[in-house]
Amino acid sequence: MAAPVPAPATPLLAVEGLRLAATASGIPVPLLEGVSLTVGRGESVAIVGESGSGKSLTMRAATGLLPDGVEVTGGTVRLDGTDLLALPPRERAALRGHRVSLLLQDPFTMLHPQLTCGQQIADGLRPDSATPRGRRARRGAVRAEVVRRLAEVGLEAAVADRHPHELSGGMRQRVAAAAALAGDPDLLIADEPTTALDAANQRAVLDLLGDLRARRSMGLVLVTHDLRAAFSACDRVYVLYAGQILEQGPADRLHSDPGHPYTAALLAAEPSLTERYAELPALPGSVPPPGSRGSGCPFADRCPHTAEACRTAPLLAVPVPGAPQDPPHLTACLRAAELGPGLAPVRRAVVEPGGEEEADPEPAPEQAALHVRGLHRVFRSPAGDHTALHEVDLTVRRGQIVALAGESGSGKTTLARIAAGLESADRGTCVVGGVPLTAGRRPTTAERRRLASRVQIVFQDPYSSLNPLRDVGATLREALTATRGRLPRAEADAEVARLLDQVRLPASYARRRPAALSGGERQRVAVARALAARPELLICDEAVAALDVSVQAQLLSLLAQLRDSEGFAVLFITHDLAVVRQLADRAVVMHRGRVVEQGPAARLLDRPEHPWTRRMLDGHLTP
Repeated sequence: MAAPVPAPATPLLAVEGLRLAATASGIPVPLLEGVSLTVGRGESVAIVGESGSGKSLTMRAATGLLPDGVEVTGGTVRLDGTDLLALPPRERAALRGHRVSLLLQDPFTMLHPQLTCGQQIADGLRPDSATPRGRRARRGAVRAEVVRRLAEVGLEAAVADRHPHELSGGMRQRVAAAAALAGDPDLLIADEPTTALDAANQRAVLDLLGDLRARRSMGLVLVTHDLRAAFSACDRVYVLYAGQILEQGPADRLHSDPGHPYTAALLAAEPSLTERYAELPALPGSVPPPGSRGSGCPFADRCPHTAEACRTAPLLAVPVPGAPQDPPHLTACLRAAELGPGLAPVRRAVVEPGGEEEADPEPAPEQAALHVRGLHRVFRSPAGDHTALHEVDLTVRRGQIVALAGESGSGKTTLARIAAGLESADRGTCVVGGVPLTAGRRPTTAERRRLASRVQIVFQDPYSSLNPLRDVGATLREALTATRGRLPRAEADAEVARLLDQVRLPASYARRRPAALSGGERQRVAVARALAARPELLICDEAVAALDVSVQAQLLSLLAQLRDSEGFAVLFITHDLAVVRQLADRAVVMHRGRVVEQGPAARLLDRPEHPWTRRMLDGHLTP
């Protein structure tokens, strides 16, 4: 990471005492309570914290894009000394894309699916007085500028004529970056820009943003729950929790010597690429919702160091004892002087298994949780054929956790969908829990019912897989009925309570709808629904990718415990190799539809043999 860039006397962005409240119900409910931060020209600043902390709201206030029902109740947001909150809406809107630009997590949110990538970049370009006259000449000049912008983000000129759906995830994010930067903004706000990307693309996007920031002397704000991204790419870090800043300072100091128990807890929950821990320390509870936050430290109810005064004393940012203060390293912990350095708990690494292959012979196809041989799948379209799977061989033993890793588009999800009966292979063998799936056709209704009792799948986004109109109890009862038939109401309710208990949720959650749950709680419900079928194989497709690090730690520990108690196997699809280290018995690496390497997880991560595996490890973000 580059040396920290000191903020100038007049920062590019200065947020002072920002207060936001939800006013839709008529009674203001505080969301942000006095947030202050600065960003200098050419400086990169990260805002980290769990979901519900107010990270995105803070930056949306700076861009004038607050959702309906949320209002500014105090404070200022200044850009080069101009108070943005005092500007009329039209003048504030005119700044977006030119002075301030926003890059979102999902490029599909930013890019219009019916417009070419070149059109969308051209739309954001500033009018140039030097543009030649004449329609043809102007079109040629704009085309040349679009090509130049694509080259700036590492893409070929041909991408200008393609639509977003024709690109990989990493390429779409680069196009979104080019579109966001087309107006040459002074400040770029990147809101979770790397969450859904594999390691190589994560590093490429962050390196790209860092390079553009340096060359343009542009301010960069990275809003993220990914601590590795924040500490590897940014000069300074603000730690936000329940609408208040608990710690701020240089990234390297916050990482090595956190000054607040919350920062320390987040760092402790981060899985390691090099060591496997007996258990990841997970934060109990969740961020208190707006309207239920006390007058003292909002972290008090979850903090292991809480004293009575912590619950009543107002937050006050003070220098971290013993830390250099140029630039400042501040904490809002009342007990910082008592606790001193070394807040992060010591994590004891377990002894890794030996790097040898299993001595037992490979199980017969009907005895494995998943047996795949010579699996081949080609998707055909007018634009050309795409080979998603090429002669793939894979075995998941009963009771085993196998991680399937690879870049976006490597075929991981296609393989999972075939194993779950949602897609069919063109040729090859696929046997799931003893049920053979015939290549060339989808399973019949009878086969799907039989398959549902053998395999279940948990997707990345529980929002899209849980019916928002059904409460949790109805969702789980439906899953029970699908595999066990209709049960008496009392028996079904008892099963729902048992399933919720399995995923460490209270029985009362059966009466809640998905909107009333946190992201981690929704994902636990998705796991409970999958377990209703008592499957032999649970497929998790990027099931923790979008979760906060503390919630991720809880879910990884839960999956390991459930595997031990229930005995099912897990095919865990992920782009995060640190998660592979923490969870998996074996690892399989895919690249462009082929399995390029597989073996015991520890051996594969410690002594990779294939160049693509080594590239993935080299691309893994480290602070």
